[in-house]
Amino acid sequence: MSVSGRIFLSDCASHGFDPAPIAVPIFEGASAVHRMFTIMRAAWLGFWAAAATIILFVPMTAAGLLSRTGNLAFNISKIWAHIVLGVSFVRSEIINRENIRKGTSYVIVSNHQSLFDILALVTTLGVQFRWFIKREILKVPLFGYALYAARNIFIDRTDTARAIDSINRGLDRLPGGMSVMVFPEGTRSTDGRIRPFKKGGFFPAVLSGVPVLPVTINGSRRILPKGSLAVKPGKMQVVIGDPIDTAGYTVDTIDELADRTRRMIMNNFDPDYGEPAR
Repeated sequence: MSVSGRIFLSDCASHGFDPAPIAVPIFEGASAVHRMFTIMRAAWLGFWAAAATIILFVPMTAAGLLSRTGNLAFNISKIWAHIVLGVSFVRSEIINRENIRKGTSYVIVSNHQSLFDILALVTTLGVQFRWFIKREILKVPLFGYALYAARNIFIDRTDTARAIDSINRGLDRLPGGMSVMVFPEGTRSTDGRIRPFKKGGFFPAVLSGVPVLPVTINGSRRILPKGSLAVKPGKMQVVIGDPIDTAGYTVDTIDELADRTRRMIMNNFDPDYGEPAR
């Protein structure tokens, strides 16, 4: 507390006034305003996200069903991502884009801090890629088939042999030059740390011999942490690491590949990115 503050409180006490009953309602009022602001931000984003989904769902589904490559559906999803970023007052930048070689297929591996990671990747990488999706999503009427038609890869996770087989079949369906995207942590980080990588997402790289592209996302957790609905305006950074040649790796050394990729991603990780200057 400042000197002037101590003098003020002392003066109040000397005149018989207790400042505490006044201070508590002020802080309670500030808390109520903050909650209201949070609700308004969540409602604003929800409205525009729902509107964009309703407008773009039909053409995106039709594109997924009619396109042989799925590229058109992916491009439409980029429009949706740009809309959500725009109404959220969130901007993203990419560093080391030159590490992405045109016409090269990658298994793109990224840390996962927030749902906004997906928007950052779709709008900045500048390449066509498809997602690994659990096979259960295929049961969703029309939507599941649209994702299948768009050439996303559905993983049968009942056992390792079936998982590898479903990966191989999915890779065979990909158009030339297509990449695939995986979050090897398995879920969003709850504390901002990059957790150990699961090795399942690295099987496609080793089995198909395509390089791994390490990608680090900074700042997304500050914008929308796991478990929150209140999006904060700000910025995200996507940092592209050096591609990793997988020619020397086998199924038995996938753990080494996962550890190497994680170290590269952590080298570019900045947990304080996007924080206001103090």
